[in-house]
Amino acid sequence: MPIPLHDRPIGERIEALLALSRQHADTYCSPSASLARERYLARHPTRLLVLKCMDGRIHIPHATRTPLGIITPFRNLGGIFDLGWPYLGELVTEAVAEGIRAGHGSLMMITYHFSRGERRRGCAGFGCDADAALAHAREIRAQAERLFGTDHQHVYPLVCGFETDSDALILHGEGEATLDIGTLDAGDGEDLGHRVATLCPDMPADIRRDLLPLLEGNLAHTASLRGVARQLDIEHREWVICVGRGFDFLHLPNTALIIGPYGPSLAEPIGTAADIIDANMAAGRIPDDGLMLLASTPYQAVGVDRARAELKSRFLADFASRVIQERHPWLAERMHRHTAVVHWPTRRLETLAD
Repeated sequence: MPIPLHDRPIGERIEALLALSRQHADTYCSPSASLARERYLARHPTRLLVLKCMDGRIHIPHATRTPLGIITPFRNLGGIFDLGWPYLGELVTEAVAEGIRAGHGSLMMITYHFSRGERRRGCAGFGCDADAALAHAREIRAQAERLFGTDHQHVYPLVCGFETDSDALILHGEGEATLDIGTLDAGDGEDLGHRVATLCPDMPADIRRDLLPLLEGNLAHTASLRGVARQLDIEHREWVICVGRGFDFLHLPNTALIIGPYGPSLAEPIGTAADIIDANMAAGRIPDDGLMLLASTPYQAVGVDRARAELKSRFLADFASRVIQERHPWLAERMHRHTAVVHWPTRRLETLAD
């Protein structure tokens, strides 16, 4: 029986992770995937922005059967965001503006996650309190309304739960109304348009049209999982701290703690991530032979843009290293630091010499 990744020596774990990034880029760049993206966007041009937790179980493209590269993800420890954060606000508004210039609206899916089968499988960022996670998602929705307008005609902020045992989406509409995909049968797909129109009567027709393929894909996905035995990891086994952006390839449960460079204070979430990994080693959930620190920044073009990405990644790696050294000197001695940039058009992770 093969040794689980979490129990292998640190060198093997790191190589497996880097191999996964190469596999992801190869898949993304394949002719079939490229044509699938172009065809999908020609039919469904609404910009899809997803704010979500760094938890590897929250893989929205997989759970909705959406081609890679269609959804723009924003991932952060605990799914905690604030649209007032300067860098996050710039990224979100630019993504929206790009769609507006092309004549298209944006759907902003503000997600939280929980487990129906076991509370401890919920979001650690909110102490596994699903109500607290939902309340935070609603706060972000209110911020989006202040930013883009309450008429929802150009940007529609939609609060979505993600039930990790079944991979089902739960849409929150007016008042306390919800649409739980996990409660529907495979044959209910034809009625989804009516259900969404009832749930969100102010959603523009074009945005609703482009939301439906995600819901239809999620319905098919959840139906395919019924009766299938799944490993539902409860214990934390993370051994990687990721700082920055460009970690689309990382959707392995309980493997990495991802800190997006969005908030004004990076030290706190980096320190929290180090606390978790230190506890994992102390409890014997992972070997104590090392952890991986991966700093990454995406870039679009060679030249100045790539040089800026290199500088940013090196800064993030240096900053995270200092925080870990100050908070957990013993852990810092076992740290394997990797600094990288991501060529965003190909999703290729390029490691830099430290």
